[in-house]
Amino acid sequence: MFENKERTDINELGEFGLIKHLTTNFKIKNDFSVKGVGDDAAVLDSKGKQTLISTDLLLEGIHFDLAYVPLMHLGYKAVQVNLSDIYAMNGKASQITVSLGLSSKFPLEAVEEIYKGIELACNKYNIDLIGGDTSASKQGLVISITSIGYADAESVTYRNGAQEHDLLCVSGDLGGAYVGLQILEREKLIYLENPQIQPDLEGKDYIIERQLKPEARMDIVALLDEMGIKPTSMIDVSDGLASEILHLATESDKGITIYEEKIPLDPMTYETARELGLDPTVCALSGGEDYELLFTISQEDYKKLKHDVDITVIGHVTDKNSGCKMVSKSNNVHELKAQGWNAFKK
Repeated sequence: MFENKERTDINELGEFGLIKHLTTNFKIKNDFSVKGVGDDAAVLDSKGKQTLISTDLLLEGIHFDLAYVPLMHLGYKAVQVNLSDIYAMNGKASQITVSLGLSSKFPLEAVEEIYKGIELACNKYNIDLIGGDTSASKQGLVISITSIGYADAESVTYRNGAQEHDLLCVSGDLGGAYVGLQILEREKLIYLENPQIQPDLEGKDYIIERQLKPEARMDIVALLDEMGIKPTSMIDVSDGLASEILHLATESDKGITIYEEKIPLDPMTYETARELGLDPTVCALSGGEDYELLFTISQEDYKKLKHDVDITVIGHVTDKNSGCKMVSKSNNVHELKAQGWNAFKK
């Protein structure tokens, strides 16, 4: 990856030298951040708010493939995956810590690329990098990010608050990240068979970006606040729509019915899925990595958001005994099953 470029061995810097080198450009932006990188621990002042904390682990060969994932995109996406969890609690993300496990194949220049992506995400989402760790790794690249956020106690939204007759809403569109991944995997196989053939990604920019450079929906949290809507339950769509619906239903002890025709699909997602012989609805239900927000609202709040084009009502909450179902376009009723991505699948 960096064979033909200038390579600086990480050992030349040492662990503390590496961290100092990588974090020099990160400046504190939030008044909640009292002390960031550079001491034994970060110091935060919650200013009377509740603190939200989430962490994610990304492993080379499990969560990402460096054959087609640029390192800068990987750094950016690793941050987004974590911020999305804070926004799914109806909170505001404010800090992250970043820990890396690095194999000997990664020179300093490669790690700098990852941190460029991290810095881009921090600047765009007004996030402070306040700490982390680095270590040698025999398992390839390991990225662990912890995100920290805040919310007023009455604003925090859990998965367990959905009430019968609430409306189920989702932001953006679904399935694009999964279909984008299928295109990248296809082009990788073609390249391995014939390295002379250039990847054919023309016209697929949107779904490729949905996979390589997703955007956590900070804007939806702000929008709901502006509208005066407090969701009754919320989760982010990381493992596929069906899986997340089942989480909300289980935690809230309710049933949920959705309508296939209401599931928001971008035309590029729909057309590309068809080209690949995939069912677009299945891509949305089971694909994952869309990082949209799935939430329930009371029916009284519907009038506040009914004209917003970036939020779609796709179903409603029912009693527990009704289970979780999808009404198809042909009016058949199907039980929803969690067939989304599972890191422990063989």
